[in-house]
Amino acid sequence: MSYLNRKQWLNMGWALEWVLVGLAVAVMSGCSSLPSITGSKPVSEAIALSTQTTLGKIAHSSQPSAELSGFRLMPLGTFSLDTRVQLALRAEATLDVQYYHVENDETGRWFLRALRDAAKRGVRVRLLIDDWYTGGQDDFFLGFAAHDNVEVRVFNPFVHDRERGQLGRFLASFGDWSRLNHRMHNKLFIADGAMAVIGGRNVANEYFLRSTNENFVDVDTFTVGWIIPPLQSLFDRYWNSEYVYPFESVAKSALNRDQLRAKFERITGPNTTPVPAPLPPNDILGYGPIADDLDVGRLGLIWGQAYVFADHPDKPFDGKVGGDLLETSVAYNVFEEIRKAKQEVIASSPYFVPGQRGLALLGELRKKNIKLTVLTNSLASTDEPVVHLGYSRYREQMLDMGIDLYELSSSRIKENKRMFLFGSSLGRLHAKVVVIDKKKSFIGSMNLDPRSATINTELGAVIDSPELARELLRVIDIDRLQSAYQVRKAANGGGLEWVSQDDEKEMILTTEPDSSFWQRFKSILLRPFVPEQLL
Repeated sequence: MSYLNRKQWLNMGWALEWVLVGLAVAVMSGCSSLPSITGSKPVSEAIALSTQTTLGKIAHSSQPSAELSGFRLMPLGTFSLDTRVQLALRAEATLDVQYYHVENDETGRWFLRALRDAAKRGVRVRLLIDDWYTGGQDDFFLGFAAHDNVEVRVFNPFVHDRERGQLGRFLASFGDWSRLNHRMHNKLFIADGAMAVIGGRNVANEYFLRSTNENFVDVDTFTVGWIIPPLQSLFDRYWNSEYVYPFESVAKSALNRDQLRAKFERITGPNTTPVPAPLPPNDILGYGPIADDLDVGRLGLIWGQAYVFADHPDKPFDGKVGGDLLETSVAYNVFEEIRKAKQEVIASSPYFVPGQRGLALLGELRKKNIKLTVLTNSLASTDEPVVHLGYSRYREQMLDMGIDLYELSSSRIKENKRMFLFGSSLGRLHAKVVVIDKKKSFIGSMNLDPRSATINTELGAVIDSPELARELLRVIDIDRLQSAYQVRKAANGGGLEWVSQDDEKEMILTTEPDSSFWQRFKSILLRPFVPEQLL
């Protein structure tokens, strides 16, 4: 899902009544300032890898050279969730966990219970979450934080109506919207300073193929080696930032610590938190569960040079919405890598809004005859229709440049047997990856849109490895060639066509695939009102 849940606060359907309610609440409640935490937020730092821990010993013995980092792509959500849980089960010293969204559903509860169990073994657990999705869940997170060896902190918190959902809290914070519009979109999981998971997935059912309604097509990566200490430093920068608050300093409960722990135990117990289904023998790349490698004490990974970067936590507040990119930003660094392309760039981004800056970069690349391919969501598969509006404004210009555009099809993905277990649920693209010249890969949390560029914070890695790039291209091609339509201009110049190849038979559509008349009609109505710089 996207960060500020743009479809909620930009959708004209709710605007009038909810704004009036929000203004009324704001007038009654007034503007509250953030709490003072001077002296109450101790500075803490990451615990470095130690070969005395099991994970540390395995990571150290598996690394062929000190300057290399090892990676294993995880395109299948069930394997990705299991990897995080396996690391929590085996951690002996520390777990540093940073997410935009941890949902109070079967997956979020299973995840936090695994972290809680690690804390009970004496593992230090630091959980840093963005505050957008915590509405009405204060007791849940306070119950987790009430355990020994656990600390929970929150980025850029709300101070009004915390018992309400994200939209209600946002509207009740009239006068503070500019601050609250900025969110921490980073995703990071580090175990014992030895092993980590980075990428695009949050912690909720739909990211791990556990939702009955909709599931995301995503990819993240397990990693070890040289890259881990920089990831730890980036986590510490956020953890100790002035924009991060101890959860208990902004959230209150009528329950005491014992009662909060007991409630957490009930919430995450077997009656509400079923065990995930057993894993298949291997994923679409042929990898088995990471537990198999950990059990034998040797990791089978792809090794390469890599560097990691994250936006400074000050970025959203120092920068200007829609302004120039900061040289320290993830977007700036990714664009600089793309500029170095010699032959081709292939990108997957669920929310793709190039804007004039991005369009200029694309034009610059095409003038050098660099082949460009982009996979994004269709109108029917996106969970952010207003973002699709921002993207659709540029489709014809990009096609005129010679850019290959593909849009994920909600119907074709159900027919793709290699995507595993989508069943009747709606498939949505969520993978945020770029492959440059079949050699370098970007994997992270950043979308190719204005919000990632200047409004929110992001994290990602650039990996120099032709072998990893080949595997990532295999993952993208499964989506692009078997689950998407290619968009092209109609031969007669009268609009767009969506083309698919099935069993060597070409199918051509002349309207947005899988979409209803009402979806298309709303797009036409909303088009003039969508502020691109906020997408």
